[in-house]
Amino acid sequence: MASLFRLKPIVAAEDRPPEHQLARTLSWPHLVAMGVGAIVGTGILTLIGIGAERAGPAVILSFAVAGAICACAALAYAEMATMMPASGSAYTYSYAVLGEIIAWVVGWSLLAEYTLVVATVAVGWSGYGNGFLLDHGIHLPAALTHGPAMAGWQVAEWGFNLPALFIIAVVAGLLCVGTRESATLNAILVVLKIAALALFVAVALPHFDAANMEPFSPYGFGKHHGGDGVERGVMVAASIMFFAFYGFDAISTAAEETKNPGRDLAIGIVGSMVACVAIYMLVGLAAVGAMHYSRFAASSEPLAVILVDIGQPVIADFLRGTAVIALPTVILAFLFGQSRIFFVMARDRMLPEALARVSAGGKPLRITIFTACVATFFAAFFPIGEIAALANAGTLTAFAAVGLCLLVLRRRAPDAPRPFRTPAAWLVGLGAIFGCLYLFISLPTKTQIAFGIWNLVGLLVYFAYARGSAARA
Repeated sequence: MASLFRLKPIVAAEDRPPEHQLARTLSWPHLVAMGVGAIVGTGILTLIGIGAERAGPAVILSFAVAGAICACAALAYAEMATMMPASGSAYTYSYAVLGEIIAWVVGWSLLAEYTLVVATVAVGWSGYGNGFLLDHGIHLPAALTHGPAMAGWQVAEWGFNLPALFIIAVVAGLLCVGTRESATLNAILVVLKIAALALFVAVALPHFDAANMEPFSPYGFGKHHGGDGVERGVMVAASIMFFAFYGFDAISTAAEETKNPGRDLAIGIVGSMVACVAIYMLVGLAAVGAMHYSRFAASSEPLAVILVDIGQPVIADFLRGTAVIALPTVILAFLFGQSRIFFVMARDRMLPEALARVSAGGKPLRITIFTACVATFFAAFFPIGEIAALANAGTLTAFAAVGLCLLVLRRRAPDAPRPFRTPAAWLVGLGAIFGCLYLFISLPTKTQIAFGIWNLVGLLVYFAYARGSAARA
């Protein structure tokens, strides 16, 4: 039993074998851009429609709840990332603080999170990309623009999302070229994306109509089972819109590729989170005020639909074009993070060690290609709402674990060096733990069941392979 909770010492990156060392090429502007690029994306451009359908105009409150919980998690991440500047994010922190089996569960959950986030954003990009192509007279067969449509647990209509597959392949190719080059292009595209959202707010906010906000919370606060079988309520929407806020955790996976991790990681994590909370609240208010939520809830491009409705088709087309160009920044950030989680778990021999080898330029090419293939499968064959909810389940597990690591280390090692010290640590840590627990309870029931099955499979893999392999490392 003791071996289940063995702790892993953090080994400095420079003390590892050359084939397991990543090149240090990133500074804090790259990290802030990566964080904003990961956070601002499908959540606000696409999932706001799903959130509004679940909560009505109170989706604004859902944004606030999810943002507050993510803020607690972001502060916990900032302290842990600067104390342990090693790749692996919540998996690494859990291995060093809570023990091996907890680290495995967290790492397995992160694999689900990052894989499904990449898939979700690719599907969101496909929706805007297809709308952009239609505006220019290019028609793809309907069966090639979306995955299978689900009716409960049944497949109502088959499909294959070809554009989603295409964009993942493009971003994976960019990451294989180089981390610094990818981060620089990411920063440029993030500026373009923020400019498009600012334009949306400037154009939509003058059309604010208080009548669109009534009734403000038609489905109540907690989880409510509707007659159509769909679970609704402010917290149900928050558990989905939670997807719109995370992304800062991808920054922590870049610890070993950061030039000055003690300073740059905290700036990247906290800075990107603060910027994005402000952006989301403005965009959400402008959206639900300019059009009644019922009219854009089912759209795959809700912000563009709102702009067309208020007589701004040119700006709607610009927004679609910007989404097509800039949404891949989210895919880039999470595909980057996903490959680094895989890389560290393979380096720890929790997964086949061959996947942890890097190229001569310090790039993990094998694992990047492998993770892109896994994400492509989900993007091509699964609907966006199902993918996003399951991705959230994995993230909530990881965020709660980081909050717990923060509190355990404050008790176990109160005098350890902390380049970034989280204020009100116990409030922040407990806020992350219990906030994530409440959001998990608010997730759709079938998502909870699917996540339970995923982790059951993960435990089988751990006892059949990972535990013995890690013990020989």
